[in-house]
Amino acid sequence: MIARGVMLGPDQPVIIHMLDIEPAAEALNGVKMELIDAAFPLLKDVVATTNVVEACQGVNIAVMVGGFPRKEGMERKDVMSKNVSSYKAQASALEQHAAPDCKVLVVANPANTNALILKEFAPSIPEKNITCLTRLDHNRALGQISEKLNVHVSDVRNVIIWGNHSSTQYPDINHATVKTTNGEESVRDAIANDNWLNTEFITTVQQRGATIIKARKLSSALSAASAACDHIRDWVLGTPKGTWVSMGVYSDGSYGIQPGIIYSFPVTCEKGQWSIVNGLKIDELSREKMDATAKELMEEKTLAYSCLIDD
Repeated sequence: MIARGVMLGPDQPVIIHMLDIEPAAEALNGVKMELIDAAFPLLKDVVATTNVVEACQGVNIAVMVGGFPRKEGMERKDVMSKNVSSYKAQASALEQHAAPDCKVLVVANPANTNALILKEFAPSIPEKNITCLTRLDHNRALGQISEKLNVHVSDVRNVIIWGNHSSTQYPDINHATVKTTNGEESVRDAIANDNWLNTEFITTVQQRGATIIKARKLSSALSAASAACDHIRDWVLGTPKGTWVSMGVYSDGSYGIQPGIIYSFPVTCEKGQWSIVNGLKIDELSREKMDATAKELMEEKTLAYSCLIDD
């Protein structure tokens, strides 16, 4: 998708740096061969490496998809400590070798906390340049609404994912709209089924990742890649007027969410900068769910810091 211009537009040539661990070097080289064989007009060069310094050299955009997956019988803390030490190492390489304006998107789980660790250990990278992916959840929410209403997904906009990219995330449709033959209508009015919206819709989006693993025996691939492209494209090229998207960003205290965590907010983007959409009305149910996911992020942060002390 990157080589086809999906991420940065049809006129932007790209150089792709791919980093993997040593045992995967041969397979990585196979991916490089395929990229060359596809003869993409926009692809100027491909670097496949197991050296983090070479991978980070001069990059403008870093998409961090590598992480240690949780395996059966593993405690959350075990996974956390493996990821914390890996993101600490990535942070210093990015800080020393990436372009000064490098935009970072963390995809690997626990995405919000991995991004926070990266931010802590790369203090010279502007905090606004470190984000995590909740666009996949955002797109999942759009997909569920469009299926329920039997409308085209591009006719639905302004859903929000609040909080953590985990099963505590809060998919919020209170401000979402859908284009109908009579103009724009609120999603809540169009669906006219509060029970579904407040229960099944929320849990479907929260647990979609697990549902896909159950069906495919592998985690989301195409949809995650597509969401990563959407996230970067909107960040770099801007969001359409009147539309916002969800991004995991460093909290500034908006909506009463404590600073010091990476939390998913509704944002608009312009000229390569994101801004949190302010002034949205928050009802009681939303407040409760927004606070619950913030609480989980604070707990993850504490756990991550305890792993650092143990390091």
